[in-house]
Amino acid sequence: QVQLVESGGGSVQAGGSLRLTCVASGYPSNSDYYMTWFRQGPGNSRELVAGVFTGADDKYYADSVKGRFTISQDRAKSTLILQMSSLKPDDTAVYYCATTAPANMASWFPRAEGRYRNWGPGTQVTVSS
Repeated sequence: QVQLVESGGGSVQAGGSLRLTCVASGYPSNSDYYMTWFRQGPGNSRELVAGVFTGADDKYYADSVKGRFTISQDRAKSTLILQMSSLKPDDTAVYYCATTAPANMASWFPRAEGRYRNWGPGTQVTVSS
């Protein structure tokens, strides 16, 4: 059974930085999958923020975070890191780590929630003005 353990998050003033970490366990050895961060702000639907395919240099960023957020992985440690800089109040949300089942790399980065089978409990990020 896949488990996702999130850490990081917290409260910061606008312009500040935060780092989120997600560690996955329970995947078969040498399997590849999509590993991502979604977020859900107050009154908003959940949206994909950034992600990677663990088996290749395939990354995705939402337009709203390009140039401010950096996603990276430590494949050996099954760890995904989201470095968030120049944070804005609009970035305030609960951030969720989400992964797919083992998969081959797709032609397009999967963005639909329904593709992601495994979800972490979420971590709050609050950015004050």
